[in-house]
Amino acid sequence: MTEKPMTEKPQPIRVLIVDDHPMVAEGIESILESYPDIAVVGIAGNGRDALDMAARLAPDVVLMDLNMPGMGGLTATEILLERFPATKVLILSMHDTPEYISTALDHGAMGYVLKDVPTDEIRLAIDAVMRGQRYLCTGAKGSLAPKTSHDGREALTGREQTILLQLAQGKSNKAVAQSLDISVRTVETHRKNIKRKLGISSTAGLTRYALEHGVLQGTGASF
Repeated sequence: MTEKPMTEKPQPIRVLIVDDHPMVAEGIESILESYPDIAVVGIAGNGRDALDMAARLAPDVVLMDLNMPGMGGLTATEILLERFPATKVLILSMHDTPEYISTALDHGAMGYVLKDVPTDEIRLAIDAVMRGQRYLCTGAKGSLAPKTSHDGREALTGREQTILLQLAQGKSNKAVAQSLDISVRTVETHRKNIKRKLGISSTAGLTRYALEHGVLQGTGASF
């Protein structure tokens, strides 16, 4: 009798849940654990804990809430993707405004799902981002059109406004990186995007723009 070769069982999708509401996190965990090919490897209550756990647990997908104490979801997403670029971040939030959704995508999230979606949609979203596809639930799809400012330019994200403010104050890329707890390379990428969006090629031009548009009068949105 010939023996059949053993087929290796595929590894489950490793998911890290990040939410500061334990009941919400445990509810999501319960839903996901009902799928045999998904393993919830941990639950974090804020962005900084999520970064520490991601380093230890190597999740494939991180389900990330936005508003959390300490380090919020947007900053955590950006740093997490800088450190672990293969990880997929899927925002799971109660906020359905285009500003929240498009800003999350600008920070590198692969998808955005509202917390009130049917439970199977969370599964669909995980499968999509694992295939490298962007996933937006029905309530989030309207945010895909690029935002424009009143003068027709593509609008800066909250993170870009924060970085523009610091650059206009004369800070170096390294100083900005230390202040925001991100890498110098990430600051350089933002700087290029800011220049592209504003059509400005020099640092002096950025400072002049900040003065003319009142950026130096306040801090702008910080994420």
